[in-house]
Amino acid sequence: MLNQPDLDEADEETGRGLQDHPGLKSRKIKGGHLMSKTESCLKEAFAGESQANRRYLAFAVKADQEGFPQVARLFRAAAEAETVHAHSHLRALNGVRSTKENLQEAINGETHEFKKMYPEMIEAAKAEGHKVAERSFSYANSVEKVHAELYQNLLDGLGKSQESYAYYVCPVCGYTAEKGAPGTCPVCGTKGEMFKKID
Repeated sequence: MLNQPDLDEADEETGRGLQDHPGLKSRKIKGGHLMSKTESCLKEAFAGESQANRRYLAFAVKADQEGFPQVARLFRAAAEAETVHAHSHLRALNGVRSTKENLQEAINGETHEFKKMYPEMIEAAKAEGHKVAERSFSYANSVEKVHAELYQNLLDGLGKSQESYAYYVCPVCGYTAEKGAPGTCPVCGTKGEMFKKID
């Protein structure tokens, strides 16, 4: 998973001296970079379309389970359309760079998640006694560290001769293994034969 934390709204003092142009009215700050209204809208649209894709795929699985195959097909078709939209918004943001830069961004995002984001979420879920959320966050936290390591390994070897192999993903927690599935998932204990092969 690629993390894109929310940005704080710029205060009025930050906008002093800017031209009174509609595209400059709502700006946000990130590391000194002024974000235009359009950039902010693109980020919001990208997040919304990305979430809709995942939500509709989950809805499709439920529709299939309940015996509504046509509903499931529509959810899958709409999910694919949302992916088209999300990719278009990301390209408009210049969010797809070189493979080297993309790997580094992925490492940064995964590292943020397992070092800061998920630990805080786990503590909040524990404090509120929300066991399902705690388990979901804990699984994701363990797996994001693995993802960061996998990305780092490929980044370190980028440009060199590399072996080609499949990945295997646990359907319960998302644990990702290289070359073959483990006998049982080291994060959640799911049997290896349940893993999905990604070629």
